[in-house]
Amino acid sequence: MNISIQNVGKTYKTGKVALKDISIEMISPNMIGLVGPNGAGKSTLMKLIVAALLPTTGSITLNNEPLHKKEKTLKGMLGYLPQTFGLYDELTVWQFLDYMAALKDIKNSKDAIAKVINETNLEEKKNAKIKTLSGGQRQRVGIAQALIGNPELLVLDEPTVGLDSEERIKFRNLFSKNAQDKIVLLSTHIIEDVQSICSRLIVINRGIILFDGRPDELIRAANGHVGIIEGQDKIDEDTDYQITARINTARGVSCRIVADTLPPFAQPIEPSLEDAYMFLIEGR
Repeated sequence: MNISIQNVGKTYKTGKVALKDISIEMISPNMIGLVGPNGAGKSTLMKLIVAALLPTTGSITLNNEPLHKKEKTLKGMLGYLPQTFGLYDELTVWQFLDYMAALKDIKNSKDAIAKVINETNLEEKKNAKIKTLSGGQRQRVGIAQALIGNPELLVLDEPTVGLDSEERIKFRNLFSKNAQDKIVLLSTHIIEDVQSICSRLIVINRGIILFDGRPDELIRAANGHVGIIEGQDKIDEDTDYQITARINTARGVSCRIVADTLPPFAQPIEPSLEDAYMFLIEGR
């Protein structure tokens, strides 16, 4: 599968510019992390990729053909979890997944449903009405409907929201396994999820792509720009550095910072992916 996004912009009827001149190539297999602040344009980009929106400018192609002419083909190979996903509360988990399988025209739906119920650990809840489920269980149902039918393209918007740490790790591994033979696009605020499983990272802010490459490349770009400040007396909120974390230690407050130029009293440290992301965002 090949999805090509060329010079795409999206402006809503309200005049809000959500995306500006975006160009991305996605060829399977590929596990891509999409990160950025709230309002950066992530959800708009994902809606364009799944043909839920049309671009204002530019073009999107699926296997070298215009996406708007291949919608039916796309729907047959797509698993999509939007950030806000509606569930039918009066249906059981099994009934809902059976309905979604019918919409996707999935053959042998019984086996396909049983497979995703097992993968998402919903076996004990398969006959429960959706209205009785917890927030985390409802999120797992959303993931299950995206996975059903083994789609070639998985587009997941904040899939681990509401899941506990153990569940997040389980689903990170599941998404990574799926990416071995397909395109998985994972939008998240949780940098740890991206660092654990994504071989490619796209950072977007204010509708513009700031970075597209391997996570380690972004980390290397932040070398020399991340440090630790020990002691409350050295911390000044009005300086040119950004505090990314505060830790109470036996020696007092310790602050992790990012900056174009570290202050002389800061101890340089090796950046994490989250540090590198913050350095990139704060610099723009």
